Amino acid sequence: MLLSGGLDSATVLAMARGQGYACHALSFAYGQRHAAELEAAKLLARALGAVEHKILTLDLSALGGSALTDPAIPIPEQPAAGIPATYVPARNTVFLAVALGWAEVLDARNIFIGVNAVDYSGYPDCRPEFIAEFERLANLATRAGVEGGAFHIHAPLMKLSKGDIIRSGVALGVDYGLTVSCYQADAQGRACGRCDSCRLRRQGFVDAGIPDPTRYR
Repeated sequence: MLLSGGLDSATVLAMARGQGYACHALSFAYGQRHAAELEAAKLLARALGAVEHKILTLDLSALGGSALTDPAIPIPEQPAAGIPATYVPARNTVFLAVALGWAEVLDARNIFIGVNAVDYSGYPDCRPEFIAEFERLANLATRAGVEGGAFHIHAPLMKLSKGDIIRSGVALGVDYGLTVSCYQADAQGRACGRCDSCRLRRQGFVDAGIPDPTRYR
């Protein structure tokens, strides 16, 4: 279970637990500017009943190319055409590959990720085509897959709006006050209220008709 500490991955963890899965949560310290999300991930893993939670260091800031890992690139605060500067090159491919390795070690065959192709920022690695192709790769590139233990990549939020995601999570007992979504959250996890992630999150609570518990600075 890929757990960022944000709203979407928290909801997916609650969904997986609700379906009876024993969840091994995996987070990454990848050089992200909004590292407060890792503290949120720790809290969420405990609150939502993960049986194990690992935080791996995988410093993508050494590669650069994203406003999320390079302080010299400003975080966009206005909507713009095309894929935004907050896209981290190949991030979900890398994260899923590591999750796949751990799943094989655990003898697990189900991997959950909180990608969404409705209320999102246009990232290419959040599309259903990507998830389908990664699942195909997983079953070609692993001993478990070759020997007949088929892997499944679950993306249960793929076709849900942010409002629908929030309503689903609240019904499952998710405390969204524990989550951090902001791309430039401060060390205490307080949100800027201006970045793309903040805008999508705030509108989601409006659409869901649920008070926004986000702490803004």
